[in-house]
Amino acid sequence: MSRELLEKLQIRVYAVALALGACLGLWRPDFGATLEGLISPIIAVLLYGMFAQIPLLHLRAAFANRRFTLALLTVNFIAVPTFVWILTRFLPSHPPLLLGVYLVLLTPCIDYVIVFTHLGRGNARLILAATPLLLLVQMLLLPIYLWFFMGEQAAQIITAGPFLQAFLILIVLPLGLALVTEYWAKRSPGGTRWLAATAWLPVPFMAVTLFLVIASQIGRVEAFFPLVCRIVPVYVVFMVIMPLIARAAAHIFHLDTEAGRALAFSAGTRNSLVVLPLALALPDTWILAAAAIMTQTLVELIGELFYIRVVPAVIFPDVKNL
Repeated sequence: MSRELLEKLQIRVYAVALALGACLGLWRPDFGATLEGLISPIIAVLLYGMFAQIPLLHLRAAFANRRFTLALLTVNFIAVPTFVWILTRFLPSHPPLLLGVYLVLLTPCIDYVIVFTHLGRGNARLILAATPLLLLVQMLLLPIYLWFFMGEQAAQIITAGPFLQAFLILIVLPLGLALVTEYWAKRSPGGTRWLAATAWLPVPFMAVTLFLVIASQIGRVEAFFPLVCRIVPVYVVFMVIMPLIARAAAHIFHLDTEAGRALAFSAGTRNSLVVLPLALALPDTWILAAAAIMTQTLVELIGELFYIRVVPAVIFPDVKNL
């Protein structure tokens, strides 16, 4: 099989991975839960493979795109919280459930959003360059949002540890290895061959990531199935509306098409794998927060399969300017 054919078949590959993960997680939930520790290392390899395909030595230009940065901050930290507050008016007043929803929807993704942006023909370099800023701002603002939405008790659970750990393992380490790979490829035929080989990594490792996430977490969601069913429509509406809000923001800030796609993926993709440790560290009475986060992950992973087709074809088709 050629790499081009594999990329053409990627949606089917991901769908199979999701189905297999769901089957394993429902059939052997205890075994599935043991796979959770593999998620971060696999995502790190996935991101390394994707970073290696980006000309990182020319990344400086991405930092200079101030319009994109302003649009990114406006959408993620003004539009999203406002829309989330409206959406949660339709949920039951159940603090653990609401906490999980707020934790996951108020934090923009800093890891696999880069991969999905690349698959959706967006400017992944812009998202990559913005990850430190997104991380810092969400760490600062999340306690404020939680205090505003739920009160002081919820705001006190936020710590910097999980955010910084995820940033180091999922961004800094793969990025550093990708830079070494690119430097090596410019100076050695062996490096060139290795760089070409890394182009095979994104699709299979994305499939493995989807499989592991579903297999390890679907049992937790099943345990609270009646309640989590109440939040699924909220997550679906969020994923449907956020690209449209990003489309309007891209027009206001005069972004080009690829930057607009990147904005849409950032707006619709949340930081579930980073905030999940926060929820798992809570007392047992708050365990529903973790189930709410993982429900969003399941909805999001399926939604991303639509995003990588719909965003470039419908929301941000190929035109010169927005």
